[in-house]
Amino acid sequence: MDRREDNDQDPEEDHLTGSLETPLRPDAFALTDEQKIDGIEYHFKEIMQLLGLDLEDDSLKGTPRRVAKMYVKEIFDGLKPENRPHAKLFENRYGYRQMLVERDITLYSSCEHHFVPIIGKAHVAYIPNEHVIGLSKLNRIVQYYGRRPQVQERLTRQIAQELRDVLRTENVAVLIEADHLCVMSRGVNDVTSSTITSEYSGLFEQDAYRLEFMQAIRHNKS
Repeated sequence: MDRREDNDQDPEEDHLTGSLETPLRPDAFALTDEQKIDGIEYHFKEIMQLLGLDLEDDSLKGTPRRVAKMYVKEIFDGLKPENRPHAKLFENRYGYRQMLVERDITLYSSCEHHFVPIIGKAHVAYIPNEHVIGLSKLNRIVQYYGRRPQVQERLTRQIAQELRDVLRTENVAVLIEADHLCVMSRGVNDVTSSTITSEYSGLFEQDAYRLEFMQAIRHNKS
């Protein structure tokens, strides 16, 4: 009889998505970027030493610093509120009231269970009211929320909520297709499966609009 305690279970097997907000401590921004880089460098050096790696080797001695700077300045810089993209709106002077779709937005994120990459594409759409947004800002919103430890369900909902808030409309759709290296490179080692998540609100809750969105993102590029 398997008598393993519940706390021996891999957290990945109990895939709780939690709140819409990324879980952060109240003092998450008490340290400067440089202080965080120094601390991560120190601790990552300890990890490498525990693994038995020779930090005097020319190829490895700069790794702790490189990893620390990458964490703070690049792949997790979406944790900082000041990096939230400023999404300037423009008056919808053309009176455009149909669906606007931005598909195949490159997505890089990190699994918060194992800190390995999530790589995929995001497709977003909205139906404007009085305002429209610059197209590049849709990409930047996806990238901002991707650059933090994530689960894909939360990431999808965060992008959708940001679009609703910024665009001042409920008519928003988000679909993410992604590969998780925590599935591909460890555990079951499944390199063929992918994960799809979606969020629909406003008119996109209706079958006709949702179908039009799906047809738009599935249409082959010429």
